[in-house]
Amino acid sequence: MIHAELPRNRVFSPRRLGVAACFALAAVAGAAPAFAVDGFGQAEWAQRYDADARLSVARSNTPLLSPRTLAATEQAIEQYRGIVERGGWNNVPAGATLKLGSSGAAVQALRKRLIVTGDLDPAASSSGVYDSYVEAGVKRFQARHGLIETGVASPQTIAVMNIPADYRLRQLETNLVRLRTFSANLGDRFVVANIPGAMVETVENDTVATRHLAGVGKIDRQSPVMQTRALDVDFNPYWTVPASIIKKDLIPKMQADPNYLTDNHIRIYDKSNNEVSPSSINWHSMDATNYRFREDPSTENSLGVVRININNPYGVYMHDTPAKGVFGDDFRFVSSGCMRLQNVRDYVAWLLKNQPGWDRDHIDQVIASGERLDVKIDPPVNVYWVYITAWGTPEGIVQFREDIYQRDGFSTAGAGAAAVVQPVAQDGVRHDPGLDPGTDEQ
Repeated sequence: MIHAELPRNRVFSPRRLGVAACFALAAVAGAAPAFAVDGFGQAEWAQRYDADARLSVARSNTPLLSPRTLAATEQAIEQYRGIVERGGWNNVPAGATLKLGSSGAAVQALRKRLIVTGDLDPAASSSGVYDSYVEAGVKRFQARHGLIETGVASPQTIAVMNIPADYRLRQLETNLVRLRTFSANLGDRFVVANIPGAMVETVENDTVATRHLAGVGKIDRQSPVMQTRALDVDFNPYWTVPASIIKKDLIPKMQADPNYLTDNHIRIYDKSNNEVSPSSINWHSMDATNYRFREDPSTENSLGVVRININNPYGVYMHDTPAKGVFGDDFRFVSSGCMRLQNVRDYVAWLLKNQPGWDRDHIDQVIASGERLDVKIDPPVNVYWVYITAWGTPEGIVQFREDIYQRDGFSTAGAGAAAVVQPVAQDGVRHDPGLDPGTDEQ
């Protein structure tokens, strides 16, 4: 089975209830002080009490590329200029993991940090206990920074918190310029793929229709910034291994396991289109680059069950993936330049929605049949692959993403912040990346 990351079953434990330290906390949350007293005279709250609902991060229906986003980003710049002028924010002690039940000076520093950026209501007391107010504030912060909303202040989350305010202000100013380049009419229907956010959204009449988490290019195999069009959809596609992947990935895998190609249903063809045996190739040389390698269609194909072709000189495209586990990770920079899409069938249904007969049910039927079928998108849909690391929303939420390709022109190290390291997968294991669909240009 070939894919960029092994699928993994994610187990979610029930969320823990916060423990109230005093009646004042319940009053701030607007909750009645319903509680039971245990044998030690300690109160246990009978219900959750979270931060004010006004502090939650509702999913905006405003597109990333929109005049409304541009105006909101200008307002965010003024907000963060004020924060910088007031001295920025404090650092949270690094190294430890803070969560419900934690207490001490680090939690007090965390509260103070969350209050500065509006992620925690100042009225939620200055207690040194990590209660559900703090948990809700951390979730809000994580949502604004593209992190999985665990409510746990992990070392990674704290490292992002400790990036200085002046750095964040510069990010907003830099990205305002980028957003202004898309201030013209982009079309009534278009797709935006934000590379640093590893997120794709479909847009219709200046409103987001669907959103999809994405797996995008690795740091050394970057997804390109471009303006293009989606031309056609390939159902149950073959995958022809690009020359770059043959050199970088396939040859080393065959050296390690001579049965790799056979086990993964990849066939080899010579220049006359005759199928050849893997044993006829010298895998300790570059001999393999003289052949064509093609993976058979299947649900385990490296492209998954759908490939969406976009017109571009880079040889990249958008596609499904059998490695769905990547969409459960914060760090989704895992491909060789192409983009993998979560809920790709909904994406395809949106692309084909104006073509009679191509509703979601029919799409599912074609995929289930295993039939190789290519469908033109009529008319083609505009697609924008962009690099936006900071922006505001009309709801007053300020969003930031890591400058993964270092294109903002300045670094967190230069600003005095700790580097944000690539996190381990959610299950704590770094997986064998397998082969990954890519481009001949990389």
